[in-house]
Amino acid sequence: MIDITLENFQTELIEGSMAAPVLLDIWAEWCGPCKQLGPVLEQLEVEYAGRFTLAKLDADKVPQISQQLSQMFGVRSIPFCVMFKGGQPVDGFVGAVPAAEIRTFLDKHVPAPEELAAAAQEEAAQDALAEGDTEGALEKLQHAVATDPSNDDTRFDYVKLLLLQGRDDDAKVAFAPVISKAPTVRRFDALQRWMDAIDFANPPTGAAPALAELDAKIAAAKRDFPARFDRARLLMAAQRWTDAMDELLEILMRDKSWSEDLARKTYVAILEIIEPPKVKVADGQIPPADPTVSTYRRRLSSVVLS
Repeated sequence: MIDITLENFQTELIEGSMAAPVLLDIWAEWCGPCKQLGPVLEQLEVEYAGRFTLAKLDADKVPQISQQLSQMFGVRSIPFCVMFKGGQPVDGFVGAVPAAEIRTFLDKHVPAPEELAAAAQEEAAQDALAEGDTEGALEKLQHAVATDPSNDDTRFDYVKLLLLQGRDDDAKVAFAPVISKAPTVRRFDALQRWMDAIDFANPPTGAAPALAELDAKIAAAKRDFPARFDRARLLMAAQRWTDAMDELLEILMRDKSWSEDLARKTYVAILEIIEPPKVKVADGQIPPADPTVSTYRRRLSSVVLS
């Protein structure tokens, strides 16, 4: 529990809610219902085990903040509780509300236990990758997906790492529960296009065209876009990302909307795949952009907008 003052309002409430939800209890010493509500909120903070932070603000000692929030929500009485998320007040309730109703309110705004557990596993997986422990990272990501199957970002990272390691069948199994999302979720669309490229390069029967064969076709006809696209897919399957994007750019420079934007969509998919995880930076700082991703985004923009 934190006592909010004018001095720590910015750091503890605004910036603090960027990391985890903060429930602000506005109260006063003379307020009987406030004294009833206070212990209930403190018990719930313990019960929720770090899923939100309880902050208290004495309306008589810090009227500037309490009055501003009261005007914002059109509230004239206390106790008045305001939920802060992402640095903003997003919801609230008034009065000595029963614990059951407060739980319902909290559950709308705070992460579920499995979400926190999965997030911790995801962070541990990224740390393991940074240390070169790929197997450890895969194990942690697998556990995170099992803990919170609805976390699309974690599933993306898990399937991506499986594909990077050449474990295509395992990747398809992990991707199957969300395959229906591929048309609407850009990151899943990127994985689907990557797996399609791998299947193209490794057909169950026959053989995929060789790069040399496609090079000969392109040398004979610069606008042989199917050959160029097949070449890009082979390069994509081989994880030669920039070579694949260079080939797709050759199509885009000649026909921006070829085959219902197939070249552009595949190019964007590769950018999604090669985008590295955001590095941790101090509050208020912007994570550095990956130079390769930035360069190829600029190239795509210059071609599409020209």
